[in-house]
Amino acid sequence: MEKTAQTKTKKINSATLEGFSAKKVEVESSFTKGLPGFAIVGLGSQAIQESKERIKSALLNNNFEFPPLKITINLAPADLPKSGSQFDLPIALSILYHKKDIDLSEYLVLGELGLDGGLRDTNSIFPIILSLKPKKVIIPKESAAKVSKIPGVEVYAFSHISEFEEFIPQKIENNEFNYDYIKINGQKYYYLENFEYDFQDVLGQTQAKEAALIAAAGFHNILFEGSPGVGKSMIISRMRYILPPMSLEEILEVEKYNSLEGKEVSFKPLRPFRAPHYSSTKAAIFGGGSRGAKIGEIAFANKGMLFFDELPYFAKDVLENLRLPLQDKKVLISRVNSKIEYETDILFAAAMNPCPCGNLLSINQECRCTDLEIKRYKNRISEPLYDRIEIYLQMTEDEDKSTVSSKEMFEKVLVAFEMQKGKFNANLPENYQFNIENAAYEILLKAIGNFGLSKRSEFNLLKVAKTVANLDKRDKITKEDLLKALSFRRR
Repeated sequence: MEKTAQTKTKKINSATLEGFSAKKVEVESSFTKGLPGFAIVGLGSQAIQESKERIKSALLNNNFEFPPLKITINLAPADLPKSGSQFDLPIALSILYHKKDIDLSEYLVLGELGLDGGLRDTNSIFPIILSLKPKKVIIPKESAAKVSKIPGVEVYAFSHISEFEEFIPQKIENNEFNYDYIKINGQKYYYLENFEYDFQDVLGQTQAKEAALIAAAGFHNILFEGSPGVGKSMIISRMRYILPPMSLEEILEVEKYNSLEGKEVSFKPLRPFRAPHYSSTKAAIFGGGSRGAKIGEIAFANKGMLFFDELPYFAKDVLENLRLPLQDKKVLISRVNSKIEYETDILFAAAMNPCPCGNLLSINQECRCTDLEIKRYKNRISEPLYDRIEIYLQMTEDEDKSTVSSKEMFEKVLVAFEMQKGKFNANLPENYQFNIENAAYEILLKAIGNFGLSKRSEFNLLKVAKTVANLDKRDKITKEDLLKALSFRRR
């Protein structure tokens, strides 16, 4: 029988995103005699099918041969749905090198092609490489600045398809971070001292600022209740700038989601802050939707803050579905054809009025609400959700004019962060053994008896007390620490 294949099958490594993590994909190419044609198989999306025209134009516009053969490109594994224009480059190279003995097996190849042959960055390149951590990658030069921040990855960048005529890879050096940092157990944690919104602008409200400091230092969930204009949102919006420093892994993780959202990647050690409107749907907050792969606000807030202003006005299903992510620090989206899990290590902050008109706690305005209206308003938030909020404070109008700067507060956060050894007290395991003095333990027992504290409430109380101690450069919980934590407990 006459052999019809022109060359042996070539394989080039590439990848696709499945939800929020990447899956390796082998780009296989076959060239056979027959009626000229170009087919891509293997569950490729519309963007991948359209790549045939981009690739053909890019090769022909640069005087490369487009072989007059039956070309079949298989994206393996064939049963894995694939999406994204990052497959342009590996497919083009498999055609360009179909007669050349060039081995690309040690590289992961990603990149979009323009009609003129120029290589372009895509939103998926950085998340794919961060997820897979390959040893060597071939990518567009547009992607090199951000990908070179990922440790352990050798970056070989190209700007045009013409540069592949003779394959001479040139390694891009990894970029270092030029931000201030502290070192804990040999690991660097980076931070910014750029307080765009400064606590210096907040007059008075000393107790609320102390609550914000404790919440920021230990990453504790916090709820402010008070009349309109009392300073709830003003204080919470400034908390972002005093949050603890970030490890390299955390910065990369945040930028992964920024890239998926189409935002410019900056690698600033500034934790994310998301404040969705109370009209947001369940899919907008938690992700999913009809296609099951949409990223929600809670994912974008990972490693940072999620702020719900006007808490009772959020949909009931949103509030109830918030309980598990706050407890387990993860969300699982299940659909018929996919299951996607992502991390939700967030500081949840919320603000609410004490009643529908907002004036129940006001000393200057009269409340117009009936008891029934207030009860219905408060009942929109369930006890299990309240139970996951570790710091609660009722705020009233304040004639005090004292101030404290964000820089002063951040210096205290740094002290507590070092005491926590780069971790957060909010994330302590349930079997953690607290170092607590006898007098404090006696108060704890009285509080359990008097307030009927659940095991979760007791654990939350001790975590907050530990953060209070850490802010004072101590690990042992004293009577004063526990009383302070009790003062920020909802009754």
